[in-house]
Amino acid sequence: MSASQAVIEWAFPNPATPPGSSAYYSVRFTSPGLRDDLAALLGWRHLVRSVLDDVSDRGVAERKLGWWNDELEHIVMGTGRHPLGVPLGRLIARAELPRQPFVDIVLGTEAILADRRVQDVAALAALADLDLGALFELIARAHGDSSPTGIAAARGAGSYCGLVELVRDSGRLLRQDRCGFLPEDRLERHGVSHADQRPTEIRKHLASLLADLAEDLNRHRTGLSHDLPGLPTVIRIRVRLADRLLAEIADSEFDVADQRIALTPIRKLWNAWRESRRESLV
Repeated sequence: MSASQAVIEWAFPNPATPPGSSAYYSVRFTSPGLRDDLAALLGWRHLVRSVLDDVSDRGVAERKLGWWNDELEHIVMGTGRHPLGVPLGRLIARAELPRQPFVDIVLGTEAILADRRVQDVAALAALADLDLGALFELIARAHGDSSPTGIAAARGAGSYCGLVELVRDSGRLLRQDRCGFLPEDRLERHGVSHADQRPTEIRKHLASLLADLAEDLNRHRTGLSHDLPGLPTVIRIRVRLADRLLAEIADSEFDVADQRIALTPIRKLWNAWRESRRESLV
């Protein structure tokens, strides 16, 4: 594939930002000049995280993540083998993006794949930080914000959105025999444990566990309020959509064990548009 073809394939919209998705609407309402760059960043996260669902054999999945870690080095050097490497490598060079957030996304995916147990909500938030927290840092840097305050705010927003996604996807993860993301201390509070129960048993308690965790998510969200207005539109939209999604899940009484709850595209569009208008009205 030629460099020009690779750029077109991973331009907005791309496999990571399909029409109708939260990623699509968050990027759609940002600056036209940044859309392809943001689509490339989301493309990296999409390709790495897809290993969780696309590769059933854990050993093969581990090797695949190792390949992506090696591929990052090639992309930074301008010798990427995957088509995404062309536009992503150019962005990394132009915006002087650091390597660590890309690595964090791989590390967070490895933790989910290995079903590593988290002890408490702080550890769960740290796991979410390795996913969307790292991605949101890269998005902030692509907008030219490298200040410690801006990066911390972006990662905090990403951690919150990542926590909401873990709540949404918890039923699917349990069906894949992955329950390490559920904090040990909360399991004990509800009379279950990783040691004594299989994921199929833990699923019976999932709704009450998630209702408990939602209180912590709401406190996390409250802590974002001061810095959120200064973040890029794309991040603010993702936070707004996460708010609406969490409310929708709560309305279902956290009935996500056997279904995936999502906002409709029209609700995503409406909320993304409303959030994008905040900037023009300030």
